[in-house]
Amino acid sequence: MLFEDIKKAGIDALKARDKVARAIYEVVINKCQVVMVEKRAKNEEFLDSDVLQILQKVVKELNEEKENYLKVNNTEEVSNIERQIEIVKNYLPKMMTESEIKEEINKLDDKSIGSVMKHFKQNFAGVVDMAQVQSILKSM
Repeated sequence: MLFEDIKKAGIDALKARDKVARAIYEVVINKCQVVMVEKRAKNEEFLDSDVLQILQKVVKELNEEKENYLKVNNTEEVSNIERQIEIVKNYLPKMMTESEIKEEINKLDDKSIGSVMKHFKQNFAGVVDMAQVQSILKSM
Protein backbone atom coordinates (compact mmCIF):
# COMPACT_ATOMS: atom_id res chain seq x y z
CA MET A 1 0.00 0.00 0.00
CA LEU A 2 1.20 3.48 -0.87
CA PHE A 3 0.76 4.77 2.69
CA GLU A 4 3.09 2.07 4.03
CA ASP A 5 5.75 3.05 1.47
CA ILE A 6 5.51 6.68 2.57
CA LYS A 7 5.82 5.70 6.24
CA LYS A 8 8.95 3.64 5.45
CA ALA A 9 10.45 6.53 3.51
CA GLY A 10 9.70 8.83 6.44
CA ILE A 11 11.58 6.51 8.78
CA ASP A 12 14.49 6.35 6.33
CA ALA A 13 14.58 10.17 6.18
CA LEU A 14 14.61 10.26 9.98
CA LYS A 15 17.51 7.81 10.12
CA ALA A 16 19.39 9.81 7.48
CA ARG A 17 18.75 13.01 9.47
CA ASP A 18 17.25 14.61 6.37
CA LYS A 19 15.16 17.41 7.89
CA VAL A 20 13.64 18.63 4.61
CA ALA A 21 12.42 15.18 3.55
CA ARG A 22 11.33 14.25 7.06
CA ALA A 23 9.23 17.41 7.33
CA ILE A 24 7.21 16.65 4.20
CA TYR A 25 6.79 12.99 5.11
CA GLU A 26 5.42 14.04 8.51
CA VAL A 27 2.91 16.35 6.84
CA VAL A 28 1.73 13.64 4.43
CA ILE A 29 1.56 10.95 7.12
CA ASN A 30 -0.42 13.21 9.46
CA LYS A 31 -2.89 14.16 6.72
CA CYS A 32 -3.31 10.47 5.83
CA GLN A 33 -3.94 9.53 9.44
CA VAL A 34 -6.63 12.21 9.76
CA VAL A 35 -8.40 10.85 6.67
CA MET A 36 -7.99 7.29 8.00
CA VAL A 37 -9.77 8.23 11.22
CA GLU A 38 -12.56 9.97 9.27
CA LYS A 39 -12.97 6.94 6.99
CA ARG A 40 -12.96 4.52 9.93
CA ALA A 41 -15.71 6.56 11.61
CA LYS A 42 -17.84 6.09 8.48
CA ASN A 43 -16.89 2.38 8.22
CA GLU A 44 -15.12 3.06 4.93
CA GLU A 45 -11.82 1.66 3.77
CA PHE A 46 -8.71 3.89 3.41
CA LEU A 47 -7.46 3.36 -0.15
CA ASP A 48 -4.46 4.33 -2.24
CA SER A 49 -6.75 6.72 -4.12
CA ASP A 50 -7.23 8.62 -0.84
CA VAL A 51 -3.45 8.87 -0.47
CA LEU A 52 -3.14 10.14 -4.05
CA GLN A 53 -5.70 12.87 -3.37
CA ILE A 54 -3.77 13.91 -0.28
CA LEU A 55 -0.49 13.96 -2.21
CA GLN A 56 -1.99 16.11 -4.96
CA LYS A 57 -3.33 18.54 -2.38
CA VAL A 58 0.08 18.69 -0.67
CA VAL A 59 1.80 19.50 -3.99
CA LYS A 60 -0.70 22.30 -4.59
CA GLU A 61 -0.12 23.68 -1.08
CA LEU A 62 3.66 23.48 -1.52
CA ASN A 63 3.46 25.37 -4.81
CA GLU A 64 1.46 28.14 -3.14
CA GLU A 65 3.97 28.26 -0.29
CA LYS A 66 6.84 28.42 -2.79
CA GLU A 67 5.22 31.41 -4.53
CA ASN A 68 5.04 33.25 -1.21
CA TYR A 69 8.73 32.60 -0.50
CA LEU A 70 9.62 33.77 -4.02
CA LYS A 71 7.85 37.06 -3.33
CA VAL A 72 10.08 37.70 -0.30
CA ASN A 73 13.24 36.38 -2.04
CA ASN A 74 13.88 33.54 0.41
CA THR A 75 15.81 31.29 -1.99
CA GLU A 76 16.80 28.75 0.67
CA GLU A 77 13.17 27.97 1.53
CA VAL A 78 12.25 27.92 -2.17
CA SER A 79 14.88 25.25 -2.86
CA ASN A 80 13.71 23.23 0.18
CA ILE A 81 10.11 23.39 -1.03
CA GLU A 82 11.12 22.42 -4.57
CA ARG A 83 12.87 19.36 -3.14
CA GLN A 84 9.77 18.50 -1.09
CA ILE A 85 7.59 18.82 -4.20
CA GLU A 86 9.87 16.38 -6.04
CA ILE A 87 9.70 13.93 -3.12
CA VAL A 88 5.88 14.00 -3.14
CA LYS A 89 5.66 13.82 -6.95
CA ASN A 90 7.65 10.57 -6.86
CA TYR A 91 4.58 8.92 -5.33
CA LEU A 92 2.11 10.35 -7.85
CA PRO A 93 1.25 8.52 -11.06
CA LYS A 94 2.19 10.07 -14.38
CA MET A 95 -0.45 12.68 -15.21
CA MET A 96 -2.28 12.65 -18.52
CA THR A 97 -0.92 15.03 -21.14
CA GLU A 98 -3.02 17.61 -22.97
CA SER A 99 -3.02 15.49 -26.13
CA GLU A 100 -4.16 12.40 -24.19
CA ILE A 101 -6.98 14.40 -22.63
CA LYS A 102 -8.10 15.73 -26.04
CA GLU A 103 -7.95 12.21 -27.48
CA GLU A 104 -10.14 10.88 -24.65
CA ILE A 105 -12.65 13.73 -25.04
CA ASN A 106 -12.90 13.05 -28.79
CA LYS A 107 -13.82 9.41 -28.07
CA LEU A 108 -16.91 10.51 -26.13
CA ASP A 109 -20.31 10.81 -27.76
CA ASP A 110 -21.63 13.42 -25.32
CA LYS A 111 -19.16 16.30 -25.05
CA SER A 112 -21.18 18.39 -22.58
CA ILE A 113 -19.14 19.70 -19.66
CA GLY A 114 -21.02 17.66 -17.07
CA SER A 115 -20.73 14.43 -19.01
CA VAL A 116 -17.03 14.85 -19.79
CA MET A 117 -16.14 15.84 -16.23
CA LYS A 118 -18.06 12.85 -14.86
CA HIS A 119 -16.28 10.52 -17.30
CA PHE A 120 -12.83 11.77 -16.28
CA LYS A 121 -13.64 11.73 -12.57
CA GLN A 122 -14.84 8.11 -12.76
CA ASN A 123 -12.14 6.76 -15.05
CA PHE A 124 -9.06 8.91 -14.54
CA ALA A 125 -9.20 10.15 -10.93
CA GLY A 126 -5.70 10.82 -9.69
CA VAL A 127 -4.05 10.86 -13.12
CA VAL A 128 -5.68 13.95 -14.57
CA ASP A 129 -6.03 17.55 -13.43
CA MET A 130 -9.75 18.27 -13.61
CA ALA A 131 -9.16 22.00 -14.07
CA GLN A 132 -6.99 21.18 -17.10
CA VAL A 133 -9.73 18.93 -18.51
CA GLN A 134 -12.26 21.74 -18.17
CA SER A 135 -10.02 24.33 -19.84
CA ILE A 136 -9.20 21.94 -22.71
CA LEU A 137 -12.88 21.14 -23.15
CA LYS A 138 -13.77 24.85 -23.32
CA SER A 139 -11.06 25.50 -25.92
CA MET A 140 -12.30 22.70 -28.21
